[in-house]
Amino acid sequence: MTHETLEVARDARGVVTVTLDLPETHNALSAAMMDELTGLAGTLGADDSRVVVLTGRGASFCAGGDLRWMRAQFDADAAARAVEGRRLAGMLQALNTLPKPLIARVQGNAFGGGVGLCCVADVAVAADSALFGLTETRLGLIPATIGPYVIARLGEGPARRVFMNGRRFGAAEARDLGVVARVVAPDDLDAAVEAEVAPYLSCAPGAVADAKRLARSLGPVIDEDTIAATIDALAARWEGEEAAEGVGAFFDRRKPRWAD
Repeated sequence: MTHETLEVARDARGVVTVTLDLPETHNALSAAMMDELTGLAGTLGADDSRVVVLTGRGASFCAGGDLRWMRAQFDADAAARAVEGRRLAGMLQALNTLPKPLIARVQGNAFGGGVGLCCVADVAVAADSALFGLTETRLGLIPATIGPYVIARLGEGPARRVFMNGRRFGAAEARDLGVVARVVAPDDLDAAVEAEVAPYLSCAPGAVADAKRLARSLGPVIDEDTIAATIDALAARWEGEEAAEGVGAFFDRRKPRWAD
């Protein structure tokens, strides 16, 4: 299967590396990328692959939602906004429920939805040069569809340190918060990822899938009602004046009216 936004490689062990491949947009989550990730999660969930590694090409792991895609929502009606919110939420849930170990190899910056991708992975390993941030509120938006996964990973208390203030933080703080598990020098990133991959190759694949399913069931509930609520929250933000001002200011290369 060919992809426009991803590069997919598989080694002889059944380890699949999925590379977000839109470096010119810092691997921002476009509609096409979301659809391709959702479809690929379904394919990998049903095949004989053993481990999935998710990484990015270029300076960023993932810069979050594509702002051109977001801007289009301002001219859309409520039904269209709901469809687009479902596109993003569906991708996250497909990756979260992937019945294979999912390891995030965070080679560069992760903002907004990029943090969400870290949090749906079973483990994330980051280069010590990477920056992180839930930057949505700077644009008049909120970390809605990624919210359940961020809260599940960090816990409510730690999450509230970074969930609303839009500030960027370094890899060491991302580790302390729980966004990533390990932080290493860029040259050591592949070895650190391999150290996470290798143990799974000695485990029964079905047992790994069942253990992952059990772990999810014992954690915070992320069911259809939860997901629908996040989609509604995102759509409501898209309808508001703050989002139009924030995203518009980004494209106009100016500060939004609320910024110092």
